[in-house]
Amino acid sequence: MTTANRPVSTVERAVAVLHSLADAPGDLGNNEIARRTGINPSTVSRLLATLAQDQMVTRTPDSGRFRLGPRLVELGNAALARVDMRQLGRPHLVALTEATGETATLSVPYGEATITVDFVQSPSSVRSVAEVGRPSVTHATAIGKVFLAHADAPPSPDPMPSYTRRTITEAAVLAAEVDATRARGWAESVGEREDDLNAIAAPVLDAVGSLVAVLGLQGPAARFGRRAMLAAVDELVTHSAQLSSANGR
Repeated sequence: MTTANRPVSTVERAVAVLHSLADAPGDLGNNEIARRTGINPSTVSRLLATLAQDQMVTRTPDSGRFRLGPRLVELGNAALARVDMRQLGRPHLVALTEATGETATLSVPYGEATITVDFVQSPSSVRSVAEVGRPSVTHATAIGKVFLAHADAPPSPDPMPSYTRRTITEAAVLAAEVDATRARGWAESVGEREDDLNAIAAPVLDAVGSLVAVLGLQGPAARFGRRAMLAAVDELVTHSAQLSSANGR
């Protein structure tokens, strides 16, 4: 690794602090962050003070604990605005939701998984709620299985964490599921990340066959059961193919 490409340790520690706050269910104190990151508490304190200056973190007055700050929302929105796939994918999301009545999502590869960059919510009062910026779980979501089928992803650990009784937790079983996804051109998840949530997903590929995005449909199991999922596959695959064509496929 050249000097120019060598990571800056201070920046790495600041990023670790931000990740710890993002992963926590609530606000964190200085010592909790130090314990989660393995960074010295005094260093954590200095990092938090620096991050707070630009509102990347904020300190709650009543408890003195920290949370992510509004500046990160601004930066995130600026980054998402530069994802051309959102503009290309939006009409397809709208069409999928109109055709199926379920929540349609658009995700892009990010690190060792994908993140949601756009969605159109189901009009039903009982519906699956999507969230921009939410990462997929590669072994427990339809989108994650598409990612594994088409991206240069590292092997999954064995065993894998279980979210429901239906979660795939063995590498061999997951490998077979990924092969099936690649062969048929779409993936499914039936109560694997959440008990009452079902989903299907299909890849969006570029001109050389690389994965650039994933289109997904998700809904409550009581309504989006196996029959409804299979009925929606053709619509989903058609839109993923059209979006692939728009990317030169």
